[in-house]
Amino acid sequence: MAALPVILIYDVGKTNKKILLFNEEYKVVFEKSQPFAETKDEDGFPCEDLQQLTAWLNESLAMVLADNRFHVKAINFSGYGASFVYLNAAGETFLPLYNYLKPYPEALKHLFYSSYGGESLVAKQTASPVLGSLNSGMQLYRLKYEQPGNFEKITQALHLPQYLSYVLGGGLHAEITSIGCHTNLWNFQDQQYHPWVKQEGLDLKFPPIRQSAAIGSTTDDGIKIGIGLHDSSAALIPYLASFSEPFILLSTGTWCISLNPFNHSLLTDYELQHDCLCYLSYQGNPVKASRLFAGFEHEEQVKRLAAHYNVATDYYKTVKAEAAWISKLIPRAGKMQNLTGDVMKGSSHFENRSLDDFQTYEEAYHYLIADIMAQQVISTSIVLRGTTVKRIFVDGGFSQNPIYMHLLSESFPDIEVFAATVPQSSALGAALAIHTEWNSKSLPSEIIGLKLYSTMQQG
Repeated sequence: MAALPVILIYDVGKTNKKILLFNEEYKVVFEKSQPFAETKDEDGFPCEDLQQLTAWLNESLAMVLADNRFHVKAINFSGYGASFVYLNAAGETFLPLYNYLKPYPEALKHLFYSSYGGESLVAKQTASPVLGSLNSGMQLYRLKYEQPGNFEKITQALHLPQYLSYVLGGGLHAEITSIGCHTNLWNFQDQQYHPWVKQEGLDLKFPPIRQSAAIGSTTDDGIKIGIGLHDSSAALIPYLASFSEPFILLSTGTWCISLNPFNHSLLTDYELQHDCLCYLSYQGNPVKASRLFAGFEHEEQVKRLAAHYNVATDYYKTVKAEAAWISKLIPRAGKMQNLTGDVMKGSSHFENRSLDDFQTYEEAYHYLIADIMAQQVISTSIVLRGTTVKRIFVDGGFSQNPIYMHLLSESFPDIEVFAATVPQSSALGAALAIHTEWNSKSLPSEIIGLKLYSTMQQG
């Protein structure tokens, strides 16, 4: 039997690392996940174990190439953002892969923003809220002033997805989806590195920028190797490949992120105050995004409900959408615009509700989702404003929640709301990005499963 032509994708998240093989119809034909234990940097703060990650990349490739069932034609990568790997003159790593959650020194942050026009100006120019280490450019700035000797030794600073490509192919590349994810590095108005990057000498540490769909190198066997993409931008690619009319992708998980690839306006102070930022798509276009910590709140509150009503933590999965409660609790988009302040970053109103006010778990759970939805409507409306979006696609955990989906649909009555199913969307996006380099077949027409929530029905 002839070996099956496939593309190998490395999908590197903070917790789990995966390898996936897609066939020419973009169906997953092999998948293996590997959790990694963290190590610690010189300050004792948890960080990625770079040696273990590098060994896994090489070992995984050897395993796949030894499997006679598959013929690997190309390799690409999707990885989390806001993380740099540093190479010395010998092309070797010599510093930790610092954690983007590591606290940032206030004095150094003040020095940076006071030097370059203030927080508001820099944030608007770079589409990057002030997020400390989560602005990856600030990690290099920190190294320059706290570890000048090590900073001088850095010959290449690679965002994580491009380091993955470097390990297997040896190519040194920068790529726009990694540069453009709240890094403080990119001037969105001028479409080039921000002036501070050159002034601080960071530009000398970066390799040339390549197109996201470029092939960076090949293996000795002729396998094409892509240059990797930031995972959030990669997850958009299946939708951009499938739909030409304007849409919003509401990606739900611990964070619920509303992504609008059709909103190219520069960020305002209001948007920045409401946790809004911009990514860059694999085509180099701005993608306005607003974030809400809704998945985390849901996880915490269902624990509270379970304890109060003496049921299992996942009991909420059995709760059906009740039309009477849905119609009573709809947070209409047009009525939510006056709610401002810190509503996007804090918990919803449900945190302050007494569970004794509800007769049943089912009633309390409807109110929980309605309170989360009140925030979600604001968050999504921010990136919706000023565009002609007529569809919202919801993927991730809340797409399987009928109460959430019905409330979202009723809150935006003029927009079609779909629950979308895209298996392994970030990995699939990385595969689709280099489609023409390895796959002679046309793109399949149905790579996204959709369920429309247009009117209230029993969920």
